[in-house]
Amino acid sequence: MGISLASGAPLLAGLIAGIVGGVVVSLVSGSSLSVSGPAAGLTTIVLGGISTMGTYQGFLVAVVLAGALQAIMGVLKAGVIGMYFPTSVIRGMLAAIGLILILKQIPHFLGGDSDFFEDLNFFQSDGLNTFSEIGRSMTQLQPGALVIGVVSLAILLLWERKFIQRNRILKLVPGALIVVVVAILLNSLFRSTRPEWIIANSHLVSLPPISNMQDVFGLLTFPDWSVLTGSKVYFLALTIAIVASLESLLSVEAVDKLDPHKRNTPPNRELMAQGTGNMISGLLGGLPVTAVIVRSSANINSGGQTKMSAFFHGLLLLAAVLFLGPILNLIPLSALAAVLLMVGYKLTKPALYLTQWKLGWPQFVPFVVTVGVILFTDLLKGVGVGLVLAMFYILKANAESAFFFHHEPSFEPGTIHLRLSEHVSFLNKAAIATTLERFKPGSHVILDGTDTVSIDYDVLETIENFRQIAHERGVQLELRNIPQVEVLGH
Repeated sequence: MGISLASGAPLLAGLIAGIVGGVVVSLVSGSSLSVSGPAAGLTTIVLGGISTMGTYQGFLVAVVLAGALQAIMGVLKAGVIGMYFPTSVIRGMLAAIGLILILKQIPHFLGGDSDFFEDLNFFQSDGLNTFSEIGRSMTQLQPGALVIGVVSLAILLLWERKFIQRNRILKLVPGALIVVVVAILLNSLFRSTRPEWIIANSHLVSLPPISNMQDVFGLLTFPDWSVLTGSKVYFLALTIAIVASLESLLSVEAVDKLDPHKRNTPPNRELMAQGTGNMISGLLGGLPVTAVIVRSSANINSGGQTKMSAFFHGLLLLAAVLFLGPILNLIPLSALAAVLLMVGYKLTKPALYLTQWKLGWPQFVPFVVTVGVILFTDLLKGVGVGLVLAMFYILKANAESAFFFHHEPSFEPGTIHLRLSEHVSFLNKAAIATTLERFKPGSHVILDGTDTVSIDYDVLETIENFRQIAHERGVQLELRNIPQVEVLGH
């Protein structure tokens, strides 16, 4: 809903996108843990697109066309571009999102923010920026919101303790659920004990009132197909398709790195899934859909294991809109801010910065620059600058990169001997990952780095990820003279 407000779209548009992202995209996508829905990174495009088309109904046509373009890109196997983003840039994106979450949720945590929820841009629609918003919230602090925020954060920290996680019953109860219940009860308690601490309605969840199905159909908006006669809608559709596809591919790449089981999301299938989601969302009056790293990270931190968590998230969102509005509208935003503060911290832990520093300048510089540019501009600009820096270091170290491996003859049945070349760069990552994925159960694979002078860290991480799951696939992997590295999540 906050993204809808920021985009100048109808209030229900963001909820429709969230429902479609959960129910539809999760079923079509090959990702086990990513969660799709409306993305804050597209707010400026949506806002400008509505203005360009003149009406929201005209804009919806561009969303449908963008979805069709994404599906075509998936069929044409354009998703391979997602394999060419270095680990340092992906980690920088995750760390930056974590920092932004922390900085953006502080005003909600204090109860002094009247801006929309989940605005991830540095410069906001109200003329303020991330830091000036925090300063303003300090002067408009609500004691009740602060108390609820602190209590909520304390509960979440308590739920991370080992004695809770070892309890068979308590570990099944999400800490966030406890936070929501306690927050509602505390705000109710304020009514009888501290009336001046009661949280204002502007700082509570606000779902539209729906009492019957006629209300639902009355809130829906449908495309105006008459705009197909003009050229503006096609250029806008292409813009949405490219930006939404890049954001989705970046998000699923990051989610795969956070996945404890190191599963790989098929990028072409992801494009088709996002395209399907955008076509349906546009037809029903929803905002453009992308895979969203914030919600996906929350899914992973909550213990999600399969795509059913994203699917049920969509169903629960639908149920909330239809039946639970009056209850959910009692939840203080400061309690939700506490939950996102924890998610943000887990994405940008100090240990991550130390790890990147120890890996050397070629890994640290793109990482920290990506963090900084995303923090002060937006996600795509930050990733673009980080990618340029990463490529500079790669090309500098591997001016002449030979073919990444060649087969060696083996006299053992079922044994495949691959000898790496002298220089193996990040540019070989996609080919190596694809080759490793093709090995059939029962294979004995020898990956030999005896003659290799340099192996890029991203390639080592790809090999290490496969080594950790090789036994699950029935593949016996033997590494010779290839160093092991620490990967994210281990």
